[in-house]
Amino acid sequence: MTVSDPQTHVFAMRMWKSLLATQELLSAYLGVKLGLYEALAAAPGPMTPDELARAADVAPRYAREWLEQQAVCGIVETDDVRAPADRRTYRLPAGHAAVLTVSDDPMSLASLAVLPLGGVAAALPELVAAYRSGAGVPDDVFGVDWRDGHSGANRALFAHQLAGWIAEQVPDVHARLGTPGRRIADVACGTGWSSIALARAYPHAEVTGLDLDGAALRQAERHAADAGVADRVRFACRDAADPQLAGGYDLVCLFDALHEVSQPVAVLRACRQLRAADGAVLVMDAKVAPAFTAPGDDVERFQYGTSVLHCLPASRTGEDSTGTGTVLRPGMVRELATRAGFSGMTILAVTDRFHRLYRLTG
Repeated sequence: MTVSDPQTHVFAMRMWKSLLATQELLSAYLGVKLGLYEALAAAPGPMTPDELARAADVAPRYAREWLEQQAVCGIVETDDVRAPADRRTYRLPAGHAAVLTVSDDPMSLASLAVLPLGGVAAALPELVAAYRSGAGVPDDVFGVDWRDGHSGANRALFAHQLAGWIAEQVPDVHARLGTPGRRIADVACGTGWSSIALARAYPHAEVTGLDLDGAALRQAERHAADAGVADRVRFACRDAADPQLAGGYDLVCLFDALHEVSQPVAVLRACRQLRAADGAVLVMDAKVAPAFTAPGDDVERFQYGTSVLHCLPASRTGEDSTGTGTVLRPGMVRELATRAGFSGMTILAVTDRFHRLYRLTG
């Protein structure tokens, strides 16, 4: 093929590399979902395709092709490329295993980068139709993969950073939560990782995780039991706007959810209603540039990609949807908070590439 336009060639090569990266992520999806990486990581030594097939309960021929593809891509290593295909052995380097297995390791990308692809793939026909009609795409269309990926993506942040953020950035709240009888509401808690982190940080407090996704809450209960905090965390499938919940919480949290709800003002109003007279409201949401700029950096590209493929369609499912999407800039957060009745907003000085933490007051 002869290409006369250098710009065309450069862009075509960019798309080619994107294709290769997409294939590698989709093959990594198979590795995560089928437990192939876990089996390789747990093995005492290198594995043949048959050994991996038995350990992960997959067909041997598929195990062989997947291992060869992973080796060609430099994800797993093989001892001898000249060995017969069925006796060739493969290992997963420890550094790669940390990235490709689901855990609270800050370097794990299995939830952030791999599982959501399954959800997007499942929803693609509905996304195409929604872009034509202007309708939304309900979260359940994206399925378990998106739910597990989205909740797991922030697991490390909650486990390793959240308590420090509160202690350093809102010391008055931290001090109050250290005394007996305090209550925390975790709105849109999903599968419970944020609620668990709050319970671990504040053993004298009672944490209530609120969500309308019953399946996610059942997972949250299992996670809390596994973490040993089930006696101090309870989960409820209830609307945060329920008047019976009003006024009873020293801290109200809304983490990584505001941008994908259909009525963000109503949700913030509910958070304001939940807090006690001297209570605090913390909102964590996507970190994006203060104003639109193009081209953007990698984080901006990631946030827009997430918005195009999930968060904007998900946020357009309710009546009178605001349709915010992932790119929720600080000015818009302030506007939404003001409409919800808050009189002040502070951007707290936390260090994270993907999130901002806001304190809403008044």
